[in-house]
Amino acid sequence: FALILRILASTIAANGFVRMSTIKTSNISSRRRTLTNVGTFILGVTAFSAISAVDAASTVPGTERLREGYKQLTYLLDNWEKETTYCDPTGKCEKKPDVVRKYLGLRSTTDPLFNIQKVLEKAQGYIDDLDDAERFIEASETFQSTQSLANSMAYTSSFGEYNPGGGKDQVEKYLEESRLQVVLCQKSLGEILEILKLN
Repeated sequence: FALILRILASTIAANGFVRMSTIKTSNISSRRRTLTNVGTFILGVTAFSAISAVDAASTVPGTERLREGYKQLTYLLDNWEKETTYCDPTGKCEKKPDVVRKYLGLRSTTDPLFNIQKVLEKAQGYIDDLDDAERFIEASETFQSTQSLANSMAYTSSFGEYNPGGGKDQVEKYLEESRLQVVLCQKSLGEILEILKLN
């Protein structure tokens, strides 16, 4: 944006736009056209700067992983029982809470949301609008905190049946707590995509 302003200043100087004292009163119409052209150019530069900032954020390496991660979290929530339940050939079924951690990007380096905080940090630097920047920070913090809590609850659920005083009811309890956090996690990620114009 600073470079564009320097170009604007050079253009104004080169065309004599700033030497208003040399323009005769009789040349009012010409002066008005000059001011109109300058004003139009400034508005164009401002709009271009705002649009470019958002476009730049959407081209930060890794932002496609945000979109893919959002799709995966949405799929998980839409198919929660199916994805978190395993049934063997005999028909015996049991919960598999650890699968939640995979969807959260905490099991493998190939998961879309693995170490996604670095992508969020880079994207934030390209957001110029103060309101959007504030929303982005809040959504990012919510995403990271709910991701962590969902992971913790899923991990606890995995051992709920084996802990002292535990049982299948404890597995279900902590798995549901994990689901509630995934709901908030997915929602905040959706807001991040909206701010970055990736939705």
